[in-house]
Amino acid sequence: MDGDTLSVERTIAAPPERIFALLADAGKHASFDGSGTVKGTREPSQPLQRGSVFGMSMKMGAPYSTKNTVVEFEQDRRIAWRTTGLFGLVGGRTWRYELEPVAGGTLVRETWDLSQDKQAMLLKRTKMPAATKKNMRRTLDRLAEAVGG
Repeated sequence: MDGDTLSVERTIAAPPERIFALLADAGKHASFDGSGTVKGTREPSQPLQRGSVFGMSMKMGAPYSTKNTVVEFEQDRRIAWRTTGLFGLVGGRTWRYELEPVAGGTLVRETWDLSQDKQAMLLKRTKMPAATKKNMRRTLDRLAEAVGG
């Protein structure tokens, strides 16, 4: 981890618009989630925008739910949502995707940002950062497959 953030990146042979459309559709997140914990949304799918709130059905051992709020949004370039659970008592981590057009496609950077997370100090002392990095790489691989890149 670099302070409170962990990032992975990959060039995907697809235009930013195609990748962003998938990221901005919460109903599709389970299709490219590399951790296997995202099971689906709890609301009808609609394109996300800054301020959008969406729930996710999750499972890591036991099922649970999260509330996610889009906190950063730049069409076809950046989207990030902050995740909380248990009535806002836990969480606060931000999942961010940044897209940059490059020769051969789009450089996609996924970042796990713990700067607002209530359990940041605890999480950084566990094996979770290493597992999260592995899962993020898998996510970018699955995202590439999903957009044909």
